[in-house]
Amino acid sequence: MNDSPGWASPGSSPSEGAGGQAGQGGTGGQGTPEGIQPPAQPAADSKWSDAQPPPGQWSSPGAQAPAPTDAAPPQQPQGGWGSYGPQPGQPGQPGQAPQYGSPYGGQYGYPGGPAGPWGPPPAAKPGVIPLRPLGLGELLDGAVSTMRTHWRSVLSVSLVVGVLIEVGNVLINKFALADLTTASATGEDPEQVFRGIRDAVVPVLANGFLQLVLGILASALLTVIYSRAVIGRQITLGEAWREARPRLLPLAGLTVLLAAGAVVLFAALLLPGVLMKSIGVAVLGFLVSVPLFVWLWFRFLLASPALMLERAGIFTALKRSDKLVKGSWWRIFGITLLTGFITGIVSMVIAVPFTLLAVLSGVGDLSGFTDGSFAVSWSFLLISGIGSIISFTVILPISAGITVLLYIDQRIRREALDLELARAAGLQHYGSAGAGYGG
Repeated sequence: MNDSPGWASPGSSPSEGAGGQAGQGGTGGQGTPEGIQPPAQPAADSKWSDAQPPPGQWSSPGAQAPAPTDAAPPQQPQGGWGSYGPQPGQPGQPGQAPQYGSPYGGQYGYPGGPAGPWGPPPAAKPGVIPLRPLGLGELLDGAVSTMRTHWRSVLSVSLVVGVLIEVGNVLINKFALADLTTASATGEDPEQVFRGIRDAVVPVLANGFLQLVLGILASALLTVIYSRAVIGRQITLGEAWREARPRLLPLAGLTVLLAAGAVVLFAALLLPGVLMKSIGVAVLGFLVSVPLFVWLWFRFLLASPALMLERAGIFTALKRSDKLVKGSWWRIFGITLLTGFITGIVSMVIAVPFTLLAVLSGVGDLSGFTDGSFAVSWSFLLISGIGSIISFTVILPISAGITVLLYIDQRIRREALDLELARAAGLQHYGSAGAGYGG
């Protein structure tokens, strides 16, 4: 018999002691002399008779069978895992099903939790996620639920950032890259192409800097909003700004440091091939730098939420991310990659119809395709820009939310953050008697 809490031995006989005694006193056994028939035993003393009582009415071996009555048979207890053996603490009543939470009880086998009919009871869920380790579906559901329940704050951030980024892209494509696009498409003098590239460097760098600043701002605000959504607290955009503002400079420093590290990594591995003028060495350096960059990127993926939510410094946030990701790199990599694939499909579904409409509206005749002028027309830029804004508004909160929820999930798994989140959400006595998922 398995005496572990909440489990019984499947398929056990009504009484294990009865089975052992019956096996020793049977006819023809080693204890009976040859040629001598044992005396017949009275029917009342038989351990197992031909006429078995109805299911669920087994009595202790040797006890007198109960008198038949017209009353309905007793109801089998509901819940638990079924009649697979005696309930823990009651070895003489094999007809009763074990209750999953009683007498041991508790969430996932811990004391103090309610019983469940098919498994452990659900974890506490004060906000958009349950307070326990999360799966991929729960991570995606938490990100989408935050967009739905806190849409004013979430969509305001992503919409404003998306509009500003797309305005910068439209202006760059219309005024800085229009001549370059036309010259490249018509095959004009290479000197003119290089001149166009030189003239476009400053506007492109300025637009890249604008996108970097807006990305940092959006990341900071969305991290604060998601951290409140986890414990079921509403937060306005103004409150999120006041809380995120002191962390903007450290977050900018972290972003610049990671970008500079990526540049140094690629330069260090590609520069030998460039200096040696060897294509083979350069290709080898590139093949080494790409997986190393990916490994480091996901190693420090959780540094941004650690910096925002733990009020940590830049290098402390990097160390925290390294600690939280260690041992779970492949899981985080797979979840992030699959999330990127899903959001990419959603982005295409939204943006492709606008792009097709923009192409049809920007091409007056076939010459627009040959010289590339349709790609810099106002109609094409504006219509495709609207599609990009809508796509960005939907995709940005999901991508940022997955990162924040992965950070919270890793801390729940490693540091029992669910206890602190439960207290912040106002859940009374959470985890006091082993209830809840402690890590």
